[in-house]
Amino acid sequence: MIHYEDNFAHVNLPSLDLQPNYVFTDLPQFQHPEMLNCVDKLLDHHIKEGRGNLPCIRTFEAIWTYQELYEKANQIAHVLISDLRLQSGSRVLIRSTNNPMMVACWFAVLKAGGIVVATMPLLRSKELTTIINCAEISHAFCDKELEEEIHLVQSDYLKETCFYGNSELEELMASKPKTFDNYHSKSDSVALIGFTSGTTGLPKMTSHYHKDILNICEAFPQYALQPTPNDIFTGSPPLGFTFGLGGLVLFPMYFGASTFLLEKPTPDHLLKAIEEHKITICFTAPTAWRVITTKVNEFDISSLRKCVSAGETLPLKVWQEWYEATGLKIIDGIGATEMLHIFISSNDSYMKPGATGLAVTGYEAKIIDKKGNELSTNEAGRLAVRGITGCKYLNREDKQIEYVENGWNITGDIFRKDEDGYFWFVARGDDMIISSGYNIAAIEVESVLLTHDDILECAVVGLPDEERGMLVCAHIVLKEQHKATDAMKNRIQHWFKEVAAPYKYPRVIHFTEFLPKTETGKIQRFKLK
Repeated sequence: MIHYEDNFAHVNLPSLDLQPNYVFTDLPQFQHPEMLNCVDKLLDHHIKEGRGNLPCIRTFEAIWTYQELYEKANQIAHVLISDLRLQSGSRVLIRSTNNPMMVACWFAVLKAGGIVVATMPLLRSKELTTIINCAEISHAFCDKELEEEIHLVQSDYLKETCFYGNSELEELMASKPKTFDNYHSKSDSVALIGFTSGTTGLPKMTSHYHKDILNICEAFPQYALQPTPNDIFTGSPPLGFTFGLGGLVLFPMYFGASTFLLEKPTPDHLLKAIEEHKITICFTAPTAWRVITTKVNEFDISSLRKCVSAGETLPLKVWQEWYEATGLKIIDGIGATEMLHIFISSNDSYMKPGATGLAVTGYEAKIIDKKGNELSTNEAGRLAVRGITGCKYLNREDKQIEYVENGWNITGDIFRKDEDGYFWFVARGDDMIISSGYNIAAIEVESVLLTHDDILECAVVGLPDEERGMLVCAHIVLKEQHKATDAMKNRIQHWFKEVAAPYKYPRVIHFTEFLPKTETGKIQRFKLK
């Protein structure tokens, strides 16, 4: 057994009997040697194979080759060991926008034998303190432009904070060797910890092994994208979100392609990058796809060949409008921080507009009732998944028992499976509105509202009501704010009852200028509730 100086992650893993069953691990692409540091395959391998001069990371200001990223990651690894005295197994927080130095730090931590905890750049000191205390984080890398909040963190665990961006990290790197012997990790050693989004109270720490990181690169990308070294990836999700980490770092580098990183991924910047740098694969959230559809005619996006949406379900209207505007079919997908990346999706050969898709290579899924019994075709129930990755909460046996049932990961989503095996999203388990005995999925109401000519965005939640139990409440952003009148509310309600089941109509409507969202583009419905 390998020895770690800091054994926190290992001792806080759930016991084997509480972990999910892993399947498909006998397939050749998912088999790994006992000793494995995933950086060897993702980065060092390209140098050994003579591809160091190829583009790796692009921005509007610069291009880094694989050789440059490799050398900087090696220098940072030396800084971690010699200057910051990192112990193997220790957790290192990274606070940054999506930029090349963040990627270099990410690889450096794993090279040095540490565990990465990448965070969203908008987190404040209170949230950072909670993360640091939960994961007992001893070290942090922070972009100099985001230093204010981390200076406000007060934790006995955090021993070293190093800033980059013409700052101390670059000064320390300057004298360090450009080669480094990667730490000899085991394939089932924890490589990263991801904190679940949208949680209240004590957050949950999901852990993933070195082999998990490589496994997801052989799953969704091979199934849906068929990447080549000529591809250029881009997108809006932060690298602190596993959707962004996979789509913007792991997948392109696994296949020797390049990535274009946006520190400020506005719709205009995203479209400008696609036009100027001939992007071929784009990852973003449904809300962003909806916005860029309205602007796409102002840009040349002819290089784009694959469009990926995740984070929350993709409304059919958004899919249709993008297809009509571009001729491109958005690939919808569902993943989870607990599973690391997308496990149900579509591809060019297998796609039904409106459906999420089929289980990707390496996973299987089913629909179950509250007792765990598999449901019949088109019956709505709980989504259960298992495969090459799975939920491993650290130090949260109570939550582990909730998420893993009989070896299956229970995602908290309500789905149905049709006669062809396609999975269709119905609702989040906590987004089901029960009104006067009717089960009403918030997403169904939202999907109808989004077809109204005057509605730009909307989010639907349930409001407690003594008479009906709950009321359907819609928070609506209009395309033209001056139309936000009581008369418009009435028109929307009457229109809804004409185009959908009347019992689903929003009895309460609030007009708003914007919807609260996370950095990943998810609507924060808990704030609306």
